[in-house]
Amino acid sequence: MTSGFLRPIASCTRHDPALFVPFQIADKCPGWVRRDLAPMIAALDGFFYDGSALRLCPTPDTFEARTQALKKAAAVLSAYHNVPAHGEIYAVIERWGDAPLAEIDRAAIPWFGTPGFGVHVNGFVRKADGLYLWVATRADDRRIDPGKLDNMVGGGLPFGLTIEENFAKEAWEEAGLSPEIVRGGKLVSTLHYKVDMMKGLRNDTLFVFDLELPASIAPRNTDGEVASFTLMPASEVAAIVEQTDRFKFNCNLVMIDFFLRHGVIGPTHPAYETLVDSMRSVRV
Repeated sequence: MTSGFLRPIASCTRHDPALFVPFQIADKCPGWVRRDLAPMIAALDGFFYDGSALRLCPTPDTFEARTQALKKAAAVLSAYHNVPAHGEIYAVIERWGDAPLAEIDRAAIPWFGTPGFGVHVNGFVRKADGLYLWVATRADDRRIDPGKLDNMVGGGLPFGLTIEENFAKEAWEEAGLSPEIVRGGKLVSTLHYKVDMMKGLRNDTLFVFDLELPASIAPRNTDGEVASFTLMPASEVAAIVEQTDRFKFNCNLVMIDFFLRHGVIGPTHPAYETLVDSMRSVRV
């Protein structure tokens, strides 16, 4: 069994391609659908399944028609999985920067395995005795990992916002940080993982920011998604990541990336080389 810092990396990259078939739109392949669900989806208008791939091909084959077909399919899958729609709209794309092929509800993204994007922020403070990290505790009503620990700021990237706009939006909503403070943030990493979960495939890319804060500023939640914030020594946070599963599943990748970049995990760690190689596989 994988242990230590390698454990959360393995947990975020558990994916069996044999369980999925490609999800195709026009000449693009923006996602993957569970093989056992493809026939159910193919029974709906606008979809076709030949045993090797599920295709979205409504007539006429337009952005609006694709979006409507996906909306109807998402409603069927929502009832089947007993998972309600999220209400946030995301673009269906093959890769970041592409023109959208359609729109999809956030809840349905794993069912079609389309790329999901998010912004995560390491809020840290320099003190005489070393680095400290602001750690959030998620509210108990969160759909994913309620009550678990989290990055200071983290949130999905909805249709129509740039990375920087979403960073500013989430920093205010989750941590009450002003645009002036946010301007000090630096985009430092891009992480990507595929993991079989949430009735499908999480095919996610995280845009990771470091934001150094003065000791006089403390984050405060404004949208109810965070129960509390705690300023902790980075070494203590590293021990939690290494020894427990207290953090939300993908936040561990963000934390490990921070620890390696800032020397919290150094060459003297017995798994350092293996850890560096493993993180290389999720860095874009």
